[in-house]
Amino acid sequence: MNLIESAKNQIIELLSAACEQARVAGVLPEGGELRGSIEVPRDPTHGDYAATHAMSMAKEMRLPPRKIAEALTANIDLNGTYFKAISIAGAGFINFAVSSNWYSDVLKAVEKMGTDYGCVDVGNGKKVMVEFVSANPTGPMTIGNARGGVLGDTLASVFEKAGYSVWREFLINDAGNQIDVFGKSINARYMQLCLGEDKVEFPEDGYHGDDIKELAKIMFDKHGNKLQELSEEERIKIFVEFGVPHNVALMKEHLERYRIKYDEWFSESSIHKSKYIDETVALLDNAGLLYEKDGALWLRNTDLGGEKDEVMRKSNGFFTYYAMDISYHRNKLDRGFDQAIAIWGADHHGHAIRLMTTMTSPKLCEALNIDGSRLHCLLMQMMRIVRDGETVKVSKRTGKALTLSDLLDEISVDACRFFFNARPDSHLDFDIELAVRQDSENPVYYVQYAHARICSLIENLASEGYDVPTVKEITTELLVMEPEQELMKQISALPEEIILAVRDMDPSRINRYVTELASRFHKFYNFCKIKGAKRGLLMARLKLADTTRMTIKTCLELLGVDAPEKM
Repeated sequence: MNLIESAKNQIIELLSAACEQARVAGVLPEGGELRGSIEVPRDPTHGDYAATHAMSMAKEMRLPPRKIAEALTANIDLNGTYFKAISIAGAGFINFAVSSNWYSDVLKAVEKMGTDYGCVDVGNGKKVMVEFVSANPTGPMTIGNARGGVLGDTLASVFEKAGYSVWREFLINDAGNQIDVFGKSINARYMQLCLGEDKVEFPEDGYHGDDIKELAKIMFDKHGNKLQELSEEERIKIFVEFGVPHNVALMKEHLERYRIKYDEWFSESSIHKSKYIDETVALLDNAGLLYEKDGALWLRNTDLGGEKDEVMRKSNGFFTYYAMDISYHRNKLDRGFDQAIAIWGADHHGHAIRLMTTMTSPKLCEALNIDGSRLHCLLMQMMRIVRDGETVKVSKRTGKALTLSDLLDEISVDACRFFFNARPDSHLDFDIELAVRQDSENPVYYVQYAHARICSLIENLASEGYDVPTVKEITTELLVMEPEQELMKQISALPEEIILAVRDMDPSRINRYVTELASRFHKFYNFCKIKGAKRGLLMARLKLADTTRMTIKTCLELLGVDAPEKM
């Protein structure tokens, strides 16, 4: 239940009925459509909602806005509504102040829905794919993967909360030149183990990480030097067939530790094996969108709105990443997704813009029989790990480049997920010292402490004979202090935040919402005495505290963060 939407809808109904009555009475002229917006006033003394309809209709009615506002308010009956008072401000704003009926329904909504509170059905079951992380299986998960992981996973959770059927997908980049280099790198390290490091030259463009040495050591321990009897081509094939699944298994392990699970790990090589790229290229060729030059096959991307034409197939016969990306995004839509969202890093900025320009061009959409407007690419900004004001590049434990696994050995999953989900469109400095602090400066601790504080309060009051009541058992009219009402207003905003997070594809709205919710709770707790209050007021405040607890828990679940009962 969206109580903000319900209140706004009721205002529209009241204004519409009042306008009709005023016209019947001859106070307002006939004709014209009731229109205007409903806003939340910056100054809370002006009420909870402000309608602009009197000003929006003034020109058409040829009357001063204030006179229209007076005519409307004179014909509004607030009995049985969500509102206790109505007033006119400024040039003609019509202000509404909510009553205890509305606050009561906020508490009832959370009581009825529990952790489902905040669910809205704007998605109507439409299928949405969120593709995120999608790292090359040539090395360990990086810190950049860590940020993309939580952003994608939380965005998927937000879409689920909004009534969509969500599919989480990881694209395994297990084809192309990087896999060939990966195999050659393992081969070189293996041969160095067999013949001596100074006897085998390492590829100039090879992967130099210690993880490659570890893979070679595993193969040497298993096979000894027998593989050196094979041809280099045969060895590389064996090393790729071993190394890729091995690294993918580690990726799955580390991401599951990070509380991320996928519906599918989609293999890029499957696109190649199925001849899907060949089919896509043939469709583009049949539409006259390709041409040959210098032995390569080119896409007429300038005809599609791009700044330059793109190579689709190299002169050596291998398809390019551009051909693969077009085919993969076409495949997403062919699988029946109503929306397909990809989370990419800022280092892919130029490629993402070019690709989305291509995929949304009418000519290409017609050639591939797709609706490119259903594709979305979200770019997250870069991040760095900071300790004592200095950038951290290596793990304290291993002395090697800092990976996701290393980070989770030092920082809690809760802190990583909460911090990394903040403001994806901004550069992020992740302060390790702040992430482990146990005070109000650490936002995840601040929110979790609010939840634990409420749990302790409930436990203590239960020992004194005060169990959390139902809404029917309390007098909502007793909750009249500003911190109480501001807390209930924040609780009421969660469904609206879900809608906006989906609209903007911005999961960080949940961070900001729950942090503000915790802030309002701490203010309520400090200013509104619960223990020691008269029973009726104590029970009402206890119910409000428990409602806050449930809402905080719901938000933390969306973020993939624990809601501890004790801290």
